[in-house]
Amino acid sequence: MQIYMVGGAVRDKLLGRPVNDHDWVVVGATPEQMLAQGYLPVGRDFPVFLHPETREEYALARTERKSGRGYRGFVVHSAPDVTLEEDLSRRDLTINAIAESTDGAGAEGIFDPYSGAQDIEARVLRHVTDAFREDPVRILRVARFAARFTDFSVAPETMQLMREMVERGEVDHLVPERVWQELARGLMEEKPSRMFEVLRDCGALAVLLPEVARLWGVPQRADYHPEVDTGVHLMMVLDMAARLQAPLTVRFACLAHDLGKGTTPADVLPRHIDHETRSAELLKDVAERLRVPVDCRETADVVAREHGHIHRSQDLSAAALVRLLERCDAIRKPERFAEILLACECDARGRLGFEESAYPQRPRLLAVLAAVQAVVTREIAAQAAAKGQSGPQVGALIHQARVEAVAQWLSAPTAH
Repeated sequence: MQIYMVGGAVRDKLLGRPVNDHDWVVVGATPEQMLAQGYLPVGRDFPVFLHPETREEYALARTERKSGRGYRGFVVHSAPDVTLEEDLSRRDLTINAIAESTDGAGAEGIFDPYSGAQDIEARVLRHVTDAFREDPVRILRVARFAARFTDFSVAPETMQLMREMVERGEVDHLVPERVWQELARGLMEEKPSRMFEVLRDCGALAVLLPEVARLWGVPQRADYHPEVDTGVHLMMVLDMAARLQAPLTVRFACLAHDLGKGTTPADVLPRHIDHETRSAELLKDVAERLRVPVDCRETADVVAREHGHIHRSQDLSAAALVRLLERCDAIRKPERFAEILLACECDARGRLGFEESAYPQRPRLLAVLAAVQAVVTREIAAQAAAKGQSGPQVGALIHQARVEAVAQWLSAPTAH
C-alpha cells in the first residue's frame, strides 16, 4: 500500500499558496485492507474512506470510463493494480494531476507524469488527456480556476476541446445543481469576470446563461457608462464585488441586476427604459432553472428592481424614501438591505473611471433606515388602540410617523 497527496494540495503547495484541504490517493490497497486499518467508508460511487484520526479523505486509485452523457455517465474501476499514473490521468488539468509521496521530500517526492509543475511555472491551464471531454463539468472548473488563478491562461488546445464539447451538446446535459455549485464558487473567486470570459470564449455561456451572454455588444449611454458595452460593465461590477469582498448573495445580485438590458428594443438603444422590471423577470427564470438558493434570489430580485431608485435616492423626498425602504423590506430585514446597498455600490463603481469614486447613497440610506427604526411603533399602536383604531389605520399612522422621522433627519444640518 502506497499513499500519495494529490490534487489541489500539491498544486497550492507548489504555488506557495495556503493549503487548506488535503486529498489522498491510496495505490495497491483493497477496501478490506482500508477497513482493517480503521478507515471509515464514505464513498457511494467509488471507494473513499475517512482517516480514523484526521478525518481527511483517502480514495483508492481508480480509473473512469465514459458510459453516457453528462457528468454522471461514468463506470468506475478501482483495484489494487490501478497505478498512480492511471489515477492521475483521469483528472481535469495538469496542475491538478501532480502527486507527492508521503515519505518523500522536495522534488524527489513529486510524481508529475503530465508536466503539471511545468504548467504551473508557465501559468497555463491545460487538460491532462483527451478524457477531459468526457465530463462537461470540467468546462466550468477550468473557468473557475481562471477566476482564481488570475495570471493563468487557458491552453489553446484546451479551449478548442471545450468548444468541441459545447458544439457536441455535452453542456446541455449538466444538472442544474452542479452548474450552480460551480458558478457560485467561481463568483467567490478573486476575479469572477475571468470565469465568464472563459465560458463565453468556448460558447458554454450562451448555453448555460443566455441571459448573460447576450449582454455583450448591447450599448449603454456613454454619459452614464463610459465603458458603453453592457457585458463589459457587468464584468466590472462582478470584479468590484470581489474587490469589496462581497458575500455570494451580493455577487449573484450583481450578476443579475442588468439582465433586462439584453432585451431592450433596438430602436430605443442606448437607453434602457424599465430594464429593471425586465431584469427581475429574467432573474426569475435563471433562478428557477439553476435552483438558486432563496437568499440569493430574493436579494437579487430587490437589487434588480430597485437599483435605479437607490442610485437616485439623494433626490427623493422623505415619503419616497420610506416607500423605497418598504419596497426593499429594509425595516424587517436590515442586514439584507445592507447587502442590497453594497450590490448597488458595486454597480455604481463598476464603470470606467468610477472605480475609486465614493458612493454616498449607501451610508445615507443606512442613516435613513436608522431614523425609521427609531420610531417606536408599539407606542403608536397602543395610542391608536385607545382611540378604537386598528389594522390599516394603525399601519397608516406608523407609516406617517416614519415619514416624519425621515423628514426631521433630512432637515438636520448633518444630513447629506
